[in-house]
Amino acid sequence: MTIPSVRFTDERLSNGLRLIISEDHLAPIVAVNIWYNVGSKHEVAGKTGFAHLFEHVMFQGSGHVAKTEHMALVQAAGGTLNGTTFFDRTNYFETMPSHQLELALWLEADRMATLLDALNQENLDNQRDVVKNEKRSSYDNRPYGDWFHKLQAHLFPADHPYHHPTIGSMEDLDAASLEDVATFFRTYYAPNNAVLSVVGDVDPAQARAWVERYFGAIPANPAIPPLADMSVPPVLGAESREVVQDRVPLPRHFFGYRAPCLGDPRFDALEVAAQILAGGKGSRLYRRLVREEKIAQDVSFFPLGLVGGASIAAGQATVRPGVDPAVVERAFEEELERLGREPVTDDELARARALIETYELEALQRVDERADRLSMYATLLDDPEMINRQLGRYLAVGKAEIQAAAAEVLRPENRVVLTYMPAAGAGDGAIGGAPDEETAA
Repeated sequence: MTIPSVRFTDERLSNGLRLIISEDHLAPIVAVNIWYNVGSKHEVAGKTGFAHLFEHVMFQGSGHVAKTEHMALVQAAGGTLNGTTFFDRTNYFETMPSHQLELALWLEADRMATLLDALNQENLDNQRDVVKNEKRSSYDNRPYGDWFHKLQAHLFPADHPYHHPTIGSMEDLDAASLEDVATFFRTYYAPNNAVLSVVGDVDPAQARAWVERYFGAIPANPAIPPLADMSVPPVLGAESREVVQDRVPLPRHFFGYRAPCLGDPRFDALEVAAQILAGGKGSRLYRRLVREEKIAQDVSFFPLGLVGGASIAAGQATVRPGVDPAVVERAFEEELERLGREPVTDDELARARALIETYELEALQRVDERADRLSMYATLLDDPEMINRQLGRYLAVGKAEIQAAAAEVLRPENRVVLTYMPAAGAGDGAIGGAPDEETAA
């Protein structure tokens, strides 16, 4: 097959801002996407949650933009916007009618340059309360809501930056002073710590001129602190287990494994393996646990790509009423371990490749997704050209690579098992899935 290629330019301003432009005149829209190389892994003990807090604060105004006006201006111009935070990065993005590109660039530049002009105690206190409400609604009061936080605490030691959740400690946020928060911004929200991607119906020369005009005078920070060594052993060394009594409607098992980092060919193999295990109703886990043996309500399995020492591979199975949870756990684990013992079939491999190809090609049709991937690959792997190689990497994964990756990763001594059991009086609740990136709106 012929894999489509995304054309782009990749350059740096004199202050270190990395600018990627990809021209596409198919529709009169443009995506602006900026990734800052700062996430929860950059936080230090006693000051967690700052990365996510800033994702909210960044919508509270800047030197020339009133509180909440950034959002109002974008929406009034017919655009959409948001921001997300995770372990390795924070990003902000707008999708606009192409004639409104200058507005989006000016807004992003203004908050990079002058956010602290608008940051005051009132804004800080207000956004602290917003984060607390988010924690209550998304995690504390949501059935199974804290599963991923528990999982990462089992997978990474207490001194590892992936051990604590991205939303952070509410005690740390309460203790944070205005100067603490301002120092975090001055340290990491610098042009030489950012990648700006502009994709869509754009005149590259005009876009460069606007970026230079609005971002070019923002000073770099030459003293961004390097990360400490984040390496961990590739395997936990022993199975880790926890039973959680909670207000959940049904028992549910969550499984977690340390996995190779994003960009490693073994991670690509796990992505293909995940489709064989849980990619729709034809997958192994669904066929056995849901359709044939009828012991689970739902199943999932997915790798989560990270770059700080190890990634995470995780899955879940919700136990059907009246079924022994141990039976579900055993069946789930057997299917994962079988993948490392036996080659997959030709049909399974073809199906997995087709699912991945469909997903990747659909995603790359959207300017916002292309912009996000260009920023992601540049920030995390220093390789935006990966946008044109990743699908080919997936399609090149064969049976032997899948079996080897599964045997290395999906084994008992590398496994965490969390089992949620209904506490007395538990009621109905929402079904949790993959971990959420922390979002601003």
